[in-house]
Amino acid sequence: MTRTSTGRTAALLGLAALPVGVLTVFFVLPVAGMLERGFWPDGGFDPGAVLDVLARPRVHRVLWFTLWSSTVATVLAVVLGLPAAYALYRPRFPLRGLVRGLLLVPFVLPTVVVGVAFRQLLRDGGPLGVLGLDGTPAGIVTALVFFNVAVVIRTVGSAWEGLDRRPAEAAAALGASPVTVFRTVTLPALRPAVVSAASVVFLFCATAFGVVLTLGGTRYSSVETEIYLLTTDLLDLPAAAALSIVQLVVVVGLLLVAGRARRVPDPTVARHASAARPRGVRRGDVPALVATGLLLVAVATPIVTLVLGSLRDDRGWTLRFYRALAGDGATDPAGGGATLVAPVTEALGNSLRVAVDATWMSLLLGTLVAVVVTRRSRSRAERRLRGVLDGFFMLPLGVSAVTLGFGFLITLDEPPLDLRDSALLVPIAQALVALPLVVRTLVPVLNGIDDRQRQAAASLGAGALRSLATVDLPVVWKPLLAAAGFAFAVSLGEFGATSFLAREDHPTLPIVIFRLIGRPGELSYGTALAASVVLAATTALVLLAVERLRVPALGSW
Repeated sequence: MTRTSTGRTAALLGLAALPVGVLTVFFVLPVAGMLERGFWPDGGFDPGAVLDVLARPRVHRVLWFTLWSSTVATVLAVVLGLPAAYALYRPRFPLRGLVRGLLLVPFVLPTVVVGVAFRQLLRDGGPLGVLGLDGTPAGIVTALVFFNVAVVIRTVGSAWEGLDRRPAEAAAALGASPVTVFRTVTLPALRPAVVSAASVVFLFCATAFGVVLTLGGTRYSSVETEIYLLTTDLLDLPAAAALSIVQLVVVVGLLLVAGRARRVPDPTVARHASAARPRGVRRGDVPALVATGLLLVAVATPIVTLVLGSLRDDRGWTLRFYRALAGDGATDPAGGGATLVAPVTEALGNSLRVAVDATWMSLLLGTLVAVVVTRRSRSRAERRLRGVLDGFFMLPLGVSAVTLGFGFLITLDEPPLDLRDSALLVPIAQALVALPLVVRTLVPVLNGIDDRQRQAAASLGAGALRSLATVDLPVVWKPLLAAAGFAFAVSLGEFGATSFLAREDHPTLPIVIFRLIGRPGELSYGTALAASVVLAATTALVLLAVERLRVPALGSW
């Protein structure tokens, strides 16, 4: 090994040291703790304990509900998202960017907010209460579709925007009908993006937590909510660990499928010059535009219902639910005397502080990971080391927020890692939840930088830091801001891991909203709606700022 190669390997290890250390403590250790609880329940190796849990009839119902509800929601999200993906990324029309941003809003809404909005929409007396969907599997599936259709629009739309139009135009010139052109030319070219989007949507549906918990309660549980109920209500930690292990295996399998789909050459990476030419609306675009308009109405309905519900009580229009945000709930005559530990405004402050900490943590880790996995390897040893690190850094993708929070709960509670009372525990968990988004945003951009530019800078005497500042930073600063915005929005509404880890006297806003929903009384319910509007507005503003940056890499997840 030459001196230069040794130096590059040492530099690679130096860059990787921090993310490796953090993931070892806050990912490997919690996962090892779950495996211990599942396979060594009484101190001795007993794999039958996991099988016993899986043999329970209720677990069968939970697994079946998770499977079929996620499958149906995925199919519906793809069917509804494809026309919008075309309409918002191929023809150009006024306010296209605004419509695209509005349709992306549901994906970054906190899951608790989505659950509350659909509860307000479907409950008795709500705008769609006559359908009788409140508390039913159909209501849950509808909310899952609402939450995930944006993934299909962004992923497939970005691919559609970059497609070379000439093959489709040639097929049409030879007499093929629009349906034939779509079936034989367009759809095969979009297949990797569609498969990738469908696998990610299924993953998000299978790991949905706040939506299912809010709408399904204990009657309809997914694997995620069942882990939560087993831990907090039944204190059955071995069973929760067994379900976490099953979920871990399934999620890793889904990520492998999504990763395999992404390895097929993606048209969004190599855009053709003809694809960049804007064009106006044609007659054939009208059906897709109409379908997109209907989808926008469908997406807006729960949000509008939520806002209107926060402004009305039994006597008419009012702002008292918003005025109650600064209180502790004790003024509600029907509140049973119970008060909130913290006012909603204080919980919002907690959420903002936690989100800021989680954002800088995820950005720091994500940037280091992205730099490590995207630099060109110049020796076999360096290539092998980079491959090992790449695989290690991708491991957190296979863990849901609830599983992560559960792992923290059972492993970081005794010396030398007794972090139960640490204020950094929740930000760290949220940073790990946001880390995949940051890495997914930065890696395509860094991969797109020609390494010869860095070599040229080095030949002119620029050091590693100067090369980073003059070659990489001018290209990556917008994606960095976008990644920060996404990490902030995700952290602000994170509910799965936080529900396990938040201190009782420092709840975040999603925690307080969930508690308010569970309390009797009009003021509690109305305050939950008002708090949901505040949280949704905050995350939507962050998202619209990200959309203004127009980072193409955000099309892939």
